[in-house]
Amino acid sequence: MNNEADSGGSASTPHSVLRQEHQPPALRDLAERARGYAEAASSANTRKAYAADWRHFSAWCRREELDPILPDPRIVGLYITACASGAKSVGGRRNAVTTIERRLSALVWAYTQRGHSLDRRDRHIATVLAGIRNSHARPPQQKEAILPEDLIAMLDSCDQGSLRGLRDRAMLLIGFAGGLRRSEITGLDAGRDQSEDGRGWISILPGGLLVTLRGKTGWREVEIGRGSAPATCPITALENWLNFSRITRGPLFRRVTGRGKEVGPMRLNDREVARLVKRAAQAAGLRGDMPEEGRHRLFSGHSLRAGLASSAEVDERHVQKQLGHASAEMTRRYQRRRDRFRVNLTKAAGL
Repeated sequence: MNNEADSGGSASTPHSVLRQEHQPPALRDLAERARGYAEAASSANTRKAYAADWRHFSAWCRREELDPILPDPRIVGLYITACASGAKSVGGRRNAVTTIERRLSALVWAYTQRGHSLDRRDRHIATVLAGIRNSHARPPQQKEAILPEDLIAMLDSCDQGSLRGLRDRAMLLIGFAGGLRRSEITGLDAGRDQSEDGRGWISILPGGLLVTLRGKTGWREVEIGRGSAPATCPITALENWLNFSRITRGPLFRRVTGRGKEVGPMRLNDREVARLVKRAAQAAGLRGDMPEEGRHRLFSGHSLRAGLASSAEVDERHVQKQLGHASAEMTRRYQRRRDRFRVNLTKAAGL
């Protein structure tokens, strides 16, 4: 079986037009650039997830003695059935509908990179997927929102006398006030064009902080205003972190090493944001009415975005812009304490 099928190999680009050893130097250079642009079309996290899904599909094919190289809707239909039913050949656990849909998207993407086409509308796929949705789909389980009073308690749990505590306070406040995704928080640089893996940069202005981000649909700017008190001001927290960490260039949020006394050169992994939120929420005693394991699952990096969306008492369009959502409906999914039934169509209709 082809090794590329097992590893979720790299995308097919003009690099494969000629064998590399037969390419003129200029064409090889263009091919490498084309490969870089092809990889930049999707985020590193997306490519990593798709590669893992391709490996999962390839492993299932091996167990069932099937060939994954060429797209076959009948094989894919059997695969998503195995995922939905929790067959032993896929690990014995039922996959959620959202996971199955992501795996299917990964297969479409992987085959496209190899110059093939997998039609999701083929009846062997579409009909099975529709049945899976009807049988197993559930409302999304939303994470708890970190509300302002929760955030203040979490900030108090951070040690202001340590570098790690200063960093964590800045990350929590910037993430909340900016409504940022965890990858956007850790992807920030101290200035423009300072690292190859950066997703944006900051500019501290008299009125607040301007965050420039590269998102799925292009570049956007997020404004974070100064807070009403130094203890809860995102800009003050960030300036304290920058002053004591002596960061002037490169990744903004980094690992703290040397028993908490040194700042390393490496950018934090975005999963550290989720770990920070869970850790600080537990230290602050949030949802103390629940067992510890249950509380741990309630919070994530998205809790910060949900907190801003749920507590900012401004016109909804401003929240939508801050979170970078294309539709108001997506923003409403983040609002945990909306004023429900404020518009009563029953009474408005005369009943």
